[in-house]
Amino acid sequence: MNQEYKISPPSGYSMAVVTAIVAFVAFLALSAGGTALLAVIAFPALLFLLRGFVMIQPNGSLVMTLFGEYKGTVKKNGFFWVNPLYSRQRISLRARNFDSERVKVNDKLGNPIMISVILVWKVEDTYKAAFEVDNYENFVKVQSDAAVRKLANSYPYDNFDHEHEITLVSGVDEVNEALEGRLSDRLQMAGIKVIEARIGYLAYSSEIASAMLRRQQATAIVAAREKIVEGAVSMVEMALEDLSKKEIIEMDEEKKATMVSNLMVVLCSDKDATPVVNTGTLHQ
Repeated sequence: MNQEYKISPPSGYSMAVVTAIVAFVAFLALSAGGTALLAVIAFPALLFLLRGFVMIQPNGSLVMTLFGEYKGTVKKNGFFWVNPLYSRQRISLRARNFDSERVKVNDKLGNPIMISVILVWKVEDTYKAAFEVDNYENFVKVQSDAAVRKLANSYPYDNFDHEHEITLVSGVDEVNEALEGRLSDRLQMAGIKVIEARIGYLAYSSEIASAMLRRQQATAIVAAREKIVEGAVSMVEMALEDLSKKEIIEMDEEKKATMVSNLMVVLCSDKDATPVVNTGTLHQ
């Protein structure tokens, strides 16, 4: 049998009554002058019966084998009696939370970054968890580390040249979905179900963090300047059109150029403009 098989052993309470009756009869026989042979047989038999009692907590399971042969898994919680010769392995079915260590890895563009993953998982197939891998808990840790390294190599940390490209910073939902899919594929052979997987920590490595911060600041400044210049051009264009329509002043091309230059300086400057009173003409 190479797959999980659920079994329902008899109740432990009924077997407890049977065991108590056997113990009472053996005690009466010995009290009535029974032989030593009866004691030699009775007490090992009682110990043998007592070994069959097991208790399974909620969201717990018991994997049982007999002389190396898988006999089934008990997933029902309660008090039971099983074959005393069975070897037993307890496997918790509760959800577990795993926060991996921060690892240093290169992103798609070759930039060194620090990244970690938070994984919520639980055992779904006890046969695979017990027999397909050597240690399923350690298997989860190693495979999570491998998956997060592969994920980091598949996406850039951030991309300033292609705004619509999915990155580790901007495409959080897509990246977490991809991470969950990778982990599910890797952990399936161990009978592990991935409930949730997401990036827990993400940052540039210390040796390039300051340089990348300056690059981000420069990109933000350039983007802001583009918006400022775009707005300033629209305002200057609107001012020239209104002056022309209302015939407030007639300006030749040279005067228009001077006015445009002054307006652009005022509108695009990152400091407040200082007014200058011109008592002459525009050319003086």
